Amino acid sequence: MSATKSPAPTDNGQPAKAGPSVIRRVEGAEETAHERLVRKHVPAWVISGAIHVVVIAFAILIFGGRGSDAKQPDKIIATSVEKEPEEPEKDLTNEDPGLQSNLEAALPEIDRVDKQNVDAAVTNDTIGVPNTEATDSAALAPPGLAPTDTNNFGVAGTEGSFLAGAGGAGGMMNSSFPGRSGATKSKLLKEGGGNEDSERAVAMGLAWLAKQQKADGSWVYDGNDGKEVAAATGMGLLPFLAAGQTHKTGKYQKTVHSGIMWLIKKMSLSGPAAGELSKNMYAQAIATLPLVECYGMTKDKTLLLAPAQAAINYIQRAQGANGSWGYGFGSTGDTSIVGWQIQALKAAVLAKDIVVDDKVIKKAMEFLDFVGAGSRKSSYGYTSPAGAGPATSLTAVGLLCRYYSSGWGPNNASMAEGVEGLLKRQPKKGGQLDMYYYYYATQVVHFFEGDEWKTWNEGPLVNGKREGGMRDWLISLQVRKDGTPNHGSWDADAAHIGRACGRLGTTCMVLLTLEVYYRHLPLYKRDNGGLKVVDGVK
Repeated sequence: MSATKSPAPTDNGQPAKAGPSVIRRVEGAEETAHERLVRKHVPAWVISGAIHVVVIAFAILIFGGRGSDAKQPDKIIATSVEKEPEEPEKDLTNEDPGLQSNLEAALPEIDRVDKQNVDAAVTNDTIGVPNTEATDSAALAPPGLAPTDTNNFGVAGTEGSFLAGAGGAGGMMNSSFPGRSGATKSKLLKEGGGNEDSERAVAMGLAWLAKQQKADGSWVYDGNDGKEVAAATGMGLLPFLAAGQTHKTGKYQKTVHSGIMWLIKKMSLSGPAAGELSKNMYAQAIATLPLVECYGMTKDKTLLLAPAQAAINYIQRAQGANGSWGYGFGSTGDTSIVGWQIQALKAAVLAKDIVVDDKVIKKAMEFLDFVGAGSRKSSYGYTSPAGAGPATSLTAVGLLCRYYSSGWGPNNASMAEGVEGLLKRQPKKGGQLDMYYYYYATQVVHFFEGDEWKTWNEGPLVNGKREGGMRDWLISLQVRKDGTPNHGSWDADAAHIGRACGRLGTTCMVLLTLEVYYRHLPLYKRDNGGLKVVDGVK
C-alpha cells in the first residue's frame, strides 16, 4: 500500500485544493481513464448521499410520528384542564370585606391592648345579683365517664380536625356545629337575615377582641367583675368559635389556642375540685362553653375531650337541691344562673361525645316550672314566679332553656305566647341598650322564625320596607372611628353587662347576637303547620 496527499488535477489544469489523506490499494495493473473517473467522483457521491441519508433520518426521527400523534397535545389539554370551579360564596367574617388589609389576629409581635388599657379594678361583686354563698363542696359522683387522671396538657391533638363543607344532605360536614363555616354558614346567613354589613361588623369586632387578649391567653373584664378572668376568657373565646375559628384553623387559631390552653391549665382533672374553672358558677358555665363548643367543632379528643367532660361534670355535681344553680358549688340559685348552665349542658349534648345526665336536665326544668308564671309558663321570675313579666331578661332566659330542654319549638303555644311578650320590648333605635336581654331574646325569636323574627331582626314594615331592627341598630352603635383603640368594639351598655363586664363583655354579647344566624342550627322547624324535629339534633 502507498499513501498520497497529492491533489488531483482539475479539468482546467489547476491543482485542486488539498483534500484529506486517502489510503489507496494499488493493484498490479495501471488505472484506466474510466477507473480514474470513478475514483474521482464516487467519494463525493457517497459523502453527499450519506449526508442526505442522515438528514432524512433525522427529519423522520423528529417529524415522522406526527401523522399518528398529531392530536396528542389536544388530548392532554382536554384531560388536564378541569372545569372552572364556581365562585364560592364569600365568608365575609374571615375575609374582612371592606376593611383594611392589615387587620390581624393577636399574634405575639402585635402590640396588645393590655399594654394600653388600665387594669380593671378588682371588687367583691360577682356576675349577677349575689344570693347564696357556697355550701358543702363535697361532690356527688360525677355522671358519665371518669376523665383520665392527668394534668399534663400538650399541644393540639392529632385526631381532630376542623371539618368544613357544605353540610346537610349530600354534604361532608361532620362537625357538631356545621352552621359556622362553609356553604352552610353562607346559606344560614342569607336566609336568616344577616348581610355584608353585619358580617363586616363581626369582622371588625373580632379584630378588636383579639387585641384585648393578654399575653397568657386570657381576657379580663374592664367592668366591676374584673376578677372573673375565667368568665372573661370564656366569653372572649365564644365569638371566635361562633365565626368558625378554632385552634386548628382560621386566621385566629393562635388566639383561640392560647385562650383554650389558659382554661385547660386552670383546671384539674382529678380530686374533689376536678373540672373546676371558677368557684363562681356563672363563670364556671361561661368558661365551660368554649371547651365544649371547640371540642364539638374539631373532635380533638387528645386536647379537649377530658377537660370538657370534667368541666361539665363539675356543673352537674354543683346543681342545687331544687334543680337550680347558685353562685357557689351546691347552693340553690336563680333563673339567670340556670340559663348559662343549660347553654353549656346543651352544647355538650350537641357535641355528641360528652356525657350529660338526663336527671340533671329534668331537675332544672322542674325549677323552671316553679319560677314560671301563668298557665302556660311563658314568663319567668328570679327565684319565684313573683316579678315574672313578658319582656324581661329572665323571661328570655327561661324561654331559651325551654327551647333547648323542654322541646318548645315554634308551634308550641307556650313559646308563642312568650315570644309575643318579648316583642313588646323589641329593639328600638334610640332606646337603651341592654345586651343581657337582647342576647337571650334574639336567640329565642330567631328560633321561633316567621314574621316575628323578621320584625325583630330587620324591623317592622314601614311603607313596605323594614327598618329599625336589631341587626342595623347594633351595627350603627359600633365604634368605627379609625385609628382609635376602641375601633370595632361597642361602648359598655348602661345595664347589667356594661356595669359588670364593661366594654369587653358588651362587645362579646353584641358579636354573639350578630352571629345568631349561624351560631346554632335550629332544633325544630315549622313544617306545613306542624312541628318537624330536625334530624340529628337530639
